[in-house]
Amino acid sequence: MKFLIDHILSPKLVKHLEERFPGCSHTQDLGFHRTSDHDLWHFAKANGFSILTKDTDYEQLSILRGAPPKVVWLRTGNSSTKRVMALLDKHHTAIIEFLNEDEQTLLALSE
Repeated sequence: MKFLIDHILSPKLVKHLEERFPGCSHTQDLGFHRTSDHDLWHFAKANGFSILTKDTDYEQLSILRGAPPKVVWLRTGNSSTKRVMALLDKHHTAIIEFLNEDEQTLLALSE
């Protein structure tokens, strides 16, 4: 269970999530500075990532295409990285259950 963290979110999330979700990567670290959402979707699918994002486009892709990849969509608006980390920590169990479940494709989290 590893995440491809979208460019909208801080690269600091990789270190925060690494212990619980080994193998996480940020799009910035992979050189995906101007890569389309569709190309990132295909990369995540081909490389066993779930997507962690705040971008509504991934919600739509998830509904249209299903999984994989699974999408954890953070509905937090302009939140600090610390608030995002707290949200992920708060919903850690729900995230694990979602990633292990076969039928769901999208998990929306809000504060």
